Order: sequence, then C-alpha cells, then structure tokens
Amino acid sequence: GFIAQMVEAYNQVGGNIVGALEVADSETDKYGIISPGAIDGRLTEVKALVEKPKQGSAPSNLMIPGRYILQPEVMRILESQEKGAGGEIQLTDAMAQLIGQQPFHGFTFDGERYDCGDKAGYIQANLALALARADIGPSVRSFAEGLLAK
Repeated sequence: GFIAQMVEAYNQVGGNIVGALEVADSETDKYGIISPGAIDGRLTEVKALVEKPKQGSAPSNLMIPGRYILQPEVMRILESQEKGAGGEIQLTDAMAQLIGQQPFHGFTFDGERYDCGDKAGYIQANLALALARADIGPSVRSFAEGLLAK
C-alpha cells in the first residue's frame, strides 16, 4: 500500500516524508500545500508548506492528504505551538519549522483517494469499498443499480 511505499522512500532519503496528492487549483485553499523543489520520480523536495492558502496564492497544487513519516522533533515543536490557520494548532506549521534543518520530501500518492471529511466523500468511500468486496459487492451493486433506475 501507500504507507509501505512511503517507508521505502524513507529508507532511501531519510528525514521527513509526507504524502502528496495533486488537487485542482480551486481546491488548494482547503489543504496544507507543498511548495516544491527538485523532483525525483514520486519524491518532491519540500521547500515550504502553506496551510490553507488563499485562492490563487498556492505555491503548487500538491496537497498533504494526511500520511506522514515524521522525525520526533515535530512533536516537540507541537508541544509549544501557537494556534495557526483556523484558530487551530497546525501540524503543517510545526513541520514547516524543520524544513532546511532535516531532509523533507513529499511522496506522490498514486491511487484513489476519498475525502471522508466530506459527507459525499464518506459515502463514496464506503460504496467503493463495498463494491470491491467479493462477499457483499454483488448485493450492493444490485441495490445501487435499483436506486439509480428509479
């Protein structure tokens, strides 16, 4: 899976690795965004991280989907962190402090992603999982087709 691939990447470059996923430019204000440096295959050097940038000001369309391999220093920074974007303590802000001090890379996600923080995304994820299962997939497919035919 994706985490196993991230671990392989970590074994190559060390430091901090965050998952990275391309999103539409219109979606960048919803996520932590990577300011990219050098690119080597699925690894992208992270020059900076921007938490929920305003529309049109994002440094890229590479968002951080919440998969991390982080060095312990990130947790120490979080312990004394002030509130950031949205009035919340932001992991992105803590990670950003380590850029330039430790290796920091984004690892591009290659697969299907569902935003389970969104009601429709949550339903989509459950439907996709149910359809993929041999034990319940045919029944769920029949049910969904019946709903769609109405």
